[in-house]
Amino acid sequence: MKKVRKAVFPVAGMGTRFLPATKASPKEMLPIVDKPLIQFAVEEAVAAGITDMVFVTGRSKRSIEDHFDKAYELESELEARGKSELLDFVRNMIPKNINCIYIRQAEALGLGHAVLCAKPVIGDEPFAVILADDLLDGKPPVMKQMTDTYDYYRCSVLGVQDVPRADTRSYGIVDARAVADRVEQINAIVEKPKPEDAPSTLAVVGRYILTPRIFHHLETIKPGAGGELQLTDGIASLLSEEQVLAYRYDGTRYDCGSKLGYLQATVVFGQRHPEVGAEFDAYLKSLGD
Repeated sequence: MKKVRKAVFPVAGMGTRFLPATKASPKEMLPIVDKPLIQFAVEEAVAAGITDMVFVTGRSKRSIEDHFDKAYELESELEARGKSELLDFVRNMIPKNINCIYIRQAEALGLGHAVLCAKPVIGDEPFAVILADDLLDGKPPVMKQMTDTYDYYRCSVLGVQDVPRADTRSYGIVDARAVADRVEQINAIVEKPKPEDAPSTLAVVGRYILTPRIFHHLETIKPGAGGELQLTDGIASLLSEEQVLAYRYDGTRYDCGSKLGYLQATVVFGQRHPEVGAEFDAYLKSLGD
C-alpha cells in the first residue's frame, strides 16, 4: 500500500483580509517572527515523511518559488561577510531530498479546483492538502499524526476540531461517530452551514489526507457558492463510495488567515523564539506592570 509522499499547498488566494500587506506579497509569506507561514507548512509536511511539495500558485506568488529556490547572490554575500551560521541556515531550509513542484492556477475557482489542478502530479497516490494560513502547533506535528492515522486505516482523513456553534458558518462541518480515540467516521459533511442547520460543531481545518479517487468527484460535482468548486462538496460525494475519517488532532490551531489569529501566533512563537524569546516575554510582562 502506498504511503503519503506528496502534499498540495493551495497558495493562489488573494489574501484580501491582510491588505495592504498582501497587495504585492502572498499571505503565505507573512512571517511569524522570522519564518513565513509557508515554511511552517512545508516543515510540517517534511516531518510527516512527505517529499514532494506541490504548490498551486497564481499571480503575484513568485516570492514563494524564490523562497524555496537557491539564492546565489544572498549566499555569496553571506559567505563574503563570514556569516556562516546564516549561510548554513539559508542553504538547508529544507532537506536536499525534497522536490518543489509549481502548478499555476489561472483562475481562483475554489479550493476544490486548486486541488484538482494538482491531479497530473499526484496521479494515483494518496496525498495531503495543507493550508498554510492554518498554523497548527502540535507534537508530533499534526500532519505526522494524520499520516500515522492514514497508514492504519487506509482511507481519507480530515483534520478537525470543535468550534463554537456560532462559527459553523465559516467551516466545513461534519456529522460523525467515534470509532477510536481521536478518530471518527464521517457520515456527512456540509460547507459553511448556518448555526441552526449545522449537524455538529466539529469543523474541518486546513489539513487533509485524500485518496486519489477524490479527483473523479471533483471533476463531476457542480460549482457551489460563488461559482467555486468546493473541496467539501467533493468529499461529500466521495463519501458515497469510500470511508472518510475525521481526526481530532492533538495541538493548537492559529487561524493566521485572520488578523487576531496571526497576532496570537506571533506572540506565542515570539515568546519561545531561541534568540529573542526571553527578552520578548519579559517585555510582554512589563506591559502589565
